[in-house]
Formats: sequence, structure tokens, C-alpha cells
Amino acid sequence: MSQKELASKLKKEDGQTISPQYLNDVERDRRNPPSEHLIGQIATILKMDKDVLCLAAGTAPDDWKRFAATHPEQAEQVFRAFRKKVKG
Repeated sequence: MSQKELASKLKKEDGQTISPQYLNDVERDRRNPPSEHLIGQIATILKMDKDVLCLAAGTAPDDWKRFAATHPEQAEQVFRAFRKKVKG
């Protein structure tokens, strides 16, 4: 799928499509990561996991951020377990 095709399928929160140039800029790290709203759409269209795309974009899903903010000790345990699993 081309950037132009993908961009035409993505809708901002206000319902407008994004420009192919915006998508190109995101891919080339000339823009901040897109919102989780857009990442979720990209994941659906490309049949990928939204959480993986969020991490690849250098951000964390909003529910993870809320969890870490409200349960810092548990979040630390989760991240330690994750790192242990990845290393081991």
C-alpha cells in the first residue's frame, strides 16, 4: 500500500484525512509520533498490533501511561518482568 493510499484511509479526530506528506514526515522522523488514535487506525489497516506500533513510534499506549501514573509500583513490576522476559 502506498503512503497516499494509507493517508486517504486515516482520519484525524475531527474526521478529516491526513495528508500523504504528513505520513511521509512521520516515517522520516520529521514529526512527532502520531496520536494513538491514528496509530490505532494504521494498526487496523495494516493488520498489526497497536501496542507494538505505539512502541515502534517511541510512545506508549494511553492505557499503559494511565496505569503507570496511577499504579507506579505495579508498573515497575510489570516493566521488570517484561525486561527479564526479553533478556532471558
